[in-house]
Amino acid sequence: MRLVAVAAVIGALALPRPVPAADLSLGYGGAITSMDPHYHDLSPNHAVAQHIFEQLVTTDSQMRPIPGLALSWGALNDRLWEVRLRRGVTFHDGTPFTADDVVFTYSRVPEVINSPSSLARYTRAVSRIEVVDDHTIRLHTAEPVPLMPMMMGAFTIVSRRHGTGAVTSDYNSGRAAIGTGPYRFVSYAPGDRVALARNPNWWGPAQPWERVTIRMLPSDSARVAALRAGDVDAIDAVPTRDVGAMRRAGNLNIVEKPGLRLIYLYLDVNRPVSPLVTDHNGRPMTVNPLGDPRVRRALSMAINRPGIARQLMEGFAVPTGQLMPEGAMGYDPSIPVPAFDPEGARRLLAEAGYPQGFRIALNGPNDRYVNDGEIAQAIAQFWTRIGVRTDVSAQPASIFFSRVLRDEYSASLMGWSSSTGEADTPLTAISATQDPARGRGAVLRASHYTNPAVDTLIDRALATIDPRQREALYQEAIRDSIQRDVAAIPLHHQVNIWATRPGITYAPRLQETSRAMEFSPAARR
Repeated sequence: MRLVAVAAVIGALALPRPVPAADLSLGYGGAITSMDPHYHDLSPNHAVAQHIFEQLVTTDSQMRPIPGLALSWGALNDRLWEVRLRRGVTFHDGTPFTADDVVFTYSRVPEVINSPSSLARYTRAVSRIEVVDDHTIRLHTAEPVPLMPMMMGAFTIVSRRHGTGAVTSDYNSGRAAIGTGPYRFVSYAPGDRVALARNPNWWGPAQPWERVTIRMLPSDSARVAALRAGDVDAIDAVPTRDVGAMRRAGNLNIVEKPGLRLIYLYLDVNRPVSPLVTDHNGRPMTVNPLGDPRVRRALSMAINRPGIARQLMEGFAVPTGQLMPEGAMGYDPSIPVPAFDPEGARRLLAEAGYPQGFRIALNGPNDRYVNDGEIAQAIAQFWTRIGVRTDVSAQPASIFFSRVLRDEYSASLMGWSSSTGEADTPLTAISATQDPARGRGAVLRASHYTNPAVDTLIDRALATIDPRQREALYQEAIRDSIQRDVAAIPLHHQVNIWATRPGITYAPRLQETSRAMEFSPAARR
C-alpha cells in the first residue's frame, strides 16, 4: 500500500488574541546547530537553511522532485546529466545566480571543516561539472546515478562571491548567509532563535510573512506552553501525550501526517571491547557481547514495539523491523515487525554465552525526537528483564551528539529520515562501512558495522537505473544488514504532528521539516 496520509486539521476558529498579519513565529522541537547549510546533515538545519538558500531541485509534499533553481534536468546518457538553471534569479545582495555558484557549491560541500554529518554523500557521485553557459551545466559521473535529481535536492546552493574563504562561523554571523531564497538572514542566536525577513525580490510567489522568527524550544512542556500563551504561532514535534488535551481545548489546530523518520538503536557491533559494556559487577568485559548477532537479536526481541507505539507514542508511531515505512522505496513486505519474545531473548543470550546477561549503558537525547527520553527508559526496562541491566543517560541533544562524535557510547537511541524518499540514505548512513571519502557512514552513527557484501549491494543499487531492480537491491541490503545481521535495531516510524493557533493554516509535507513557506494566514469567512 502506498504511503498516503491526509492532514487532519482539528479545532475551532475562535482566536484567543489577534494574530499579527505579517509576522510568524515558529517553535522548533529540534535544535539548530548552524546557519552553515553544509555543516550538518540535520533536519532542523535543513529546514532553516531552505528559507535563505535554495536547492537546484526541490520536492512537493509527497517528495516528488519539482523545479527549484534548476528549471529542468535530464540524462543525456547513463553517466551524463544536463541541468538548465533558472534565469533572472539574484542573491539577496543583488548578485545574479549563475552556473558558477553551482560549481562552487559542489566543491564546498565535501570540504566543510568539522562537519559532524557531511552532505558529501550527495555530491561525490559527480566527478566533473561542465559549464555550457551561465545557465546550463552538465554533471559527469563515473557510474550511473539514477537518483541524481533527488541528490541535487539534498543540499542548497551558496554564493561563490560570499562563500569563497568563508567558514561556518561566517554563515553563523550572517556575513556569508546570503542566498536566493524567499527570506533573508537577520540574526542567529545559537540555542535560542533565528530571525528572518521576507525577500521582496524572490523569483517565487509572494510570501505572506514579513518577518519570521524560529525559536528553538527543545523542552516539550516549554514548547506547548509557548503556543498556548501565544508566544509562538505554531510548533512542530507536538508531544503525543498533549494531543488529546489540545483537541479537547478547541482553541488550537492539530495537523498530523506519517513521515519518514525512523527511530532506532545503534549498537557498537564491531569494536573488540565496547566502552560502556561491563559485567554485573561493573568490570570491563574482555569481549564485546554486542559483536555477536545473537546478542543483538536478543536485544531486539526483548523490545515490545507495539507497546511503545500504543502507550508512549499514543498511537502516533508505526512499529517496524526495517529502515523505510510502508509505501516508500525500499520497504520490504516480507520483513515483519520483530515479535516481542523475552523468553526467546533469554535463550539466545544463553546460547551466545551470556546466560546471566551483562550490564550496558543506553544513551540518547531527551529533546530531539518525540518522547525520546521515555523511549530509552522503556527499552532499559525491557532489556533489564532479560538480564541485560541497562543504565540510561538521556541528555540534551547538543551534549549527546558531541559525545557521539567522540565515539563514547555502546548503545544509542537515534533517528534518521531519508532525504530522497528512498532507502539510499539510510543504507549509506546506517548499513554501509564507514568511508568518509565516499560519503558512506556517518561520524554520528559509528556502529563500526561492516559487511563487504552489503556494501556491494548498496553500490549496485545506487548505480541501477530501473526502479524495480534498484528497490530489489535495497531490500536485499536491508534484509542482510538489518534483519539478519541486526546492524541496528529499528523501533518505529514517527507520525509527525504540528499544532497552530487558530488563524494559521499549515500544509504538511512528507518530510518532518517545518518551514514558513508551508504556513498561511487562514482565509477570512
